[in-house]
Amino acid sequence: MTFDVAGSAARAMHDRSAAWRFIEGFAAEWAEPLEPQDGWNRSDLAATEEQLLVRLPEAVKEALALFGKRPDLTSNQDRLLTPSELRVVDDVLVFRDENQWVAAWGTTLDGDDPEVRIKLDLVDRAEERWDAWLPRFSLACVEMVLSEALFRDGADTADRETSEADVSLLEDHFALLPLHSPGTRWFAADDLIVREDDRQWLWARARTPDALDQLLKALPGEWTTEH
Repeated sequence: MTFDVAGSAARAMHDRSAAWRFIEGFAAEWAEPLEPQDGWNRSDLAATEEQLLVRLPEAVKEALALFGKRPDLTSNQDRLLTPSELRVVDDVLVFRDENQWVAAWGTTLDGDDPEVRIKLDLVDRAEERWDAWLPRFSLACVEMVLSEALFRDGADTADRETSEADVSLLEDHFALLPLHSPGTRWFAADDLIVREDDRQWLWARARTPDALDQLLKALPGEWTTEH
């Protein structure tokens, strides 16, 4: 049975253990199954806490222990940091960097599964600030794994500029996922995921070549595809 992206993402909204199950299930069907060696051990994470003089949120430790050594899930485009690369800036724990260093994602240090914020690298550093991204770190991990799947080497992917027809076509053919990071909407169908950025660009990933063909028929346009 095909992994239920939409249903599993909905369950992850309210339960961080469901977020980890989402990533396990997604990895098994869209990449390779997670193995025990794919995560950092607790001694590595304890060393990071000693180095930074902070307590890492429990969700951060769970995520790094589960899939922190799987760059194919976390770092095809942007990059999940290793324990030794984590840093604290303005009381925010930075855990992910944009691939051209123009943005960083971080969590607050409050609670077991804290909110995630994003900071853009601006010419005027005085204008930089941490803006809201997603309400829980575990949800940001689900979004990260989906985003990085769009850029996996050798995968069936496609992207193009949006058209006026896309708003209704997306809603007709796909399920809207409950991952509402600023400016972004996520959609899923059988063996397909689609990200819409600022109503300007579509990024898609198909699990099979047949699913990619279905995407091109459902959302016609001038796609750039990779196989």
